[in-house]
Amino acid sequence: MAAAAAGPGPRRLRRAAGPGSLCHRRLCFLVLLVAESVSGVSGWVVTSLPGYDGPLPFHLETGYVEVDKDNGAELFYYFVEAESGAGEQDVPFLLWLTGGDRCSVFSGLGFEIGPIRFVLEPYDGTLPRLRYNDNSWSKVSHILFVDSPVGAGFSFSREPKGYDVGDISASLQLHDFLTKWFNDHPELLANPFYIGGDSYAGMIVPFLAQIISEGIEAGKTLPNLKGYLVGNPGTGEITDFSSRVPYAHGVGIISDQLYETILSHCQGLDYINPGNVLCAQAMNTFNNLIDEVENAHILIDKCVYASPEPNINIKTDGADSRRIIREETGTGKLNHPPAQPPFGCVTYGYYLSYFWANDRRTREALGIKKGTKDEWVRCHDKDLPYTRDLGNVIKYHRNLTSRGYRALAYSGDHDLLVPHLGTQAWVRSLNFSIVDDWRAWHLGGQSAGFTIRYSNNMTFATIKGAGHTAPEYEPERCFAMFRRWILNRPL
Repeated sequence: MAAAAAGPGPRRLRRAAGPGSLCHRRLCFLVLLVAESVSGVSGWVVTSLPGYDGPLPFHLETGYVEVDKDNGAELFYYFVEAESGAGEQDVPFLLWLTGGDRCSVFSGLGFEIGPIRFVLEPYDGTLPRLRYNDNSWSKVSHILFVDSPVGAGFSFSREPKGYDVGDISASLQLHDFLTKWFNDHPELLANPFYIGGDSYAGMIVPFLAQIISEGIEAGKTLPNLKGYLVGNPGTGEITDFSSRVPYAHGVGIISDQLYETILSHCQGLDYINPGNVLCAQAMNTFNNLIDEVENAHILIDKCVYASPEPNINIKTDGADSRRIIREETGTGKLNHPPAQPPFGCVTYGYYLSYFWANDRRTREALGIKKGTKDEWVRCHDKDLPYTRDLGNVIKYHRNLTSRGYRALAYSGDHDLLVPHLGTQAWVRSLNFSIVDDWRAWHLGGQSAGFTIRYSNNMTFATIKGAGHTAPEYEPERCFAMFRRWILNRPL
């Protein structure tokens, strides 16, 4: 990793006068004033983005927060101001995290809950275009997207040792991040604060919420924590994986006979590491069968996964893709262009994001510090060290909800990676009484999924037709769910 060089000076728009108010969007567009870094925070307002036609119709701030002074590690963030009631202290504030392996939170911003989307059109070597997302969760909430852990997205460390983190250390760094960020944005400290994320972020969200709740009880000045939400979340519980077997059987991917064999010979065993030959053989057959479908969403076609894997033979419209990349970026340092999926695949947007994020104009607009990242990848591929040291996090769900914090666990009902059956199982294991029994929730006069609400403010919901990262597949339904829940309305 190259040593970090000084980037452009941090630019921060001064907020409008008056307690608790944020700068007016028109003023933000017209005025850029340099501000000093406060407590290791450097940020600036972005009024336009390459590929987006005209000024942004939302307030976007990007920047860095130092979380490891010894190693020079900094987390990169995108802050999107709520599009309604922005200056009011009752507007919800959502911290959003993304899973891994070290996936950039841009996945949340550009593919799931944020205000921008890529215009899906064949890549021709020019800068991919952006459009506005009508189902952005920023319509009702401030959203702080953070590239965490160190190494994800545009987050970086000047020293290699700074990348050696794990569940616990990364969570503590996020806590440090929030302390510094809110010290630099005190007008937002009183807003109702929520933590959210999907997939592997399901491990970090409840643990980080637990840390913050303990700080609040100790009388520390912290965000006004009200609750958290997790989508198709990992928990460290064995049912995260074992629930794939009854789910695959229920949707017709495996036969009755295989299902019965697994139940007979794998009962009580770790399905990932079978303890006897018959179980191992059955699980091998099982894995071969589920590999025939797209595990993130069983109904869509399997496509080439736009990952950071090297593919030096990619061709784009007859031209050498590497030559196009170098011409567009001016860096010549991009070594992992993703495999090009067929146009129309759900992963095509991931493919476009690589070229957009590595373009020199994009980096300048976002304020990326020169020399910190030679190459942006949407997700890493275990090329950086990471320790999974949290174990099972269900105890944190129990602790938080027992203390009165609101919780929403939701599942795309076509996800085979972390099936809704497993999520339902651990939610039920909390043994809370039912307040609102299982029922459909609706959008436009049709069922949008099903939900059940328990005591201690715990809600579980499914999103009909959605996959592993539910808002990516069913944005309208997920936004309706979020809007109702975050505003304390029934689904």
